[in-house]
Amino acid sequence: MASWVLSASGLKPLPSAFPRPGVGAVYRDSLSKLRFLRPAATGSDLNIRFSSTRSSSRKRASVPFQVASVEEEEEPNFNDAIGEAEPPAGFDPGAPPPFNLADIRAAIPKHCWVKDPWKSMSYVARDVAVVFGLAAAAAYLNNWIVWPLYWAAQGTMFWALFVLGHDCGHGSFSSNHKLNSVAGHILHSSILVPYHGWRISHRTHHQNHGHVENDESWHPLSEKIFRQLDSATRTLRFTLPFPMLAYPFYLWSRSPGKSGSHFDPNSDLFVASERKDVITSTVCWTAMAALLVGLSFVMGPMQMLKLYGIPYWGFVMWLDFVTYLHHHGHDDKLPWYRGKEWSYLRGGLTTLDRDYGWINNIHHDIGTHVIHHLFPQIPHYHLIEATEAAKPVLGKYYREPEKSWPLPFHLIGNLIKSLKKDHYVSDTGDVVYYQTDPNLQ
Repeated sequence: MASWVLSASGLKPLPSAFPRPGVGAVYRDSLSKLRFLRPAATGSDLNIRFSSTRSSSRKRASVPFQVASVEEEEEPNFNDAIGEAEPPAGFDPGAPPPFNLADIRAAIPKHCWVKDPWKSMSYVARDVAVVFGLAAAAAYLNNWIVWPLYWAAQGTMFWALFVLGHDCGHGSFSSNHKLNSVAGHILHSSILVPYHGWRISHRTHHQNHGHVENDESWHPLSEKIFRQLDSATRTLRFTLPFPMLAYPFYLWSRSPGKSGSHFDPNSDLFVASERKDVITSTVCWTAMAALLVGLSFVMGPMQMLKLYGIPYWGFVMWLDFVTYLHHHGHDDKLPWYRGKEWSYLRGGLTTLDRDYGWINNIHHDIGTHVIHHLFPQIPHYHLIEATEAAKPVLGKYYREPEKSWPLPFHLIGNLIKSLKKDHYVSDTGDVVYYQTDPNLQ
């Protein structure tokens, strides 16, 4: 079953000094020195060195070997892409933008980079209190009119816990690594997510977003891989509700065309120096699973299913729904890149902001995704302000989200439409767009 699983998001904070060569946001400053983009907590200037080559002793299958800076990129050649959809008339979203990361960063107020651990912990306290309050109320009332309302609300709150753990993984929760790790393990283990395993693969997603082969989250299938899928797998991947149930299977075996498990320290997702972290997270995950089994004996399996099992799958659906729509479903086709056409900036600009109405505050404004992708160290409570400040620089490369009613039912239509159209990309070409298999429409 795992062969059809879609990739979902996952993340490790960008460290203050890379322990190994890697990829990330790059640009050239006035002194022509290549630097890695990482704002400090104070919003001070960038100062992290970056290397674009990898040593043979530290190979990672999911990360590209070399990255070109934005200024060095050539104009994309759409003739290289076979049978691709035409870019929107009048504006070419696949063309290199007339700005760089430094321009965007300069437009964002300095206080937006400041991380307040007390504020972050206050969100944790709020969400944990709501989770236990909902569970206590549902168990006390024990009414079949109440249970469906509880499942919807608690599934959403589990998703909110995940987003806070996601901030820990990025390092935007606080500047204290130990606090991030402890809070991240508690938040993620409580909803059966291996914290370190996930944050490492999510880091790979951020470092390679928009790259056809190297992205880790909802990356497109090449036509060759798509054609090799059996009909059952193809149907499961593109037919609701199955894609919205993919995340747990992705954690165990990733997505088609990739191998490895988030629980296995020897997986090619990780390097040797990360194996202890992965083991720690797997042990925490196992402890939580054992606790749930024990509670099932105490409270009864049916009660645990109602209190935890169904809300857990609600959380999974939220995660897959939100992460998919951050990278798919716009009326205009979004480009994907290969080779020298890819850069951190151009890949990040293909992500989308979404409006979730009342849910925006509940799930910590994760819908403000463009700036988050470019600068993941900005705390979630500054993302809206940072986005507004960056819009004049981004211009048409920023796609204004459709305003939501109190509940974001309009996004269900975007999801259905995208699953019917976004199936695969060409095996060739450095700037490619999703193509459609008419048999799946």
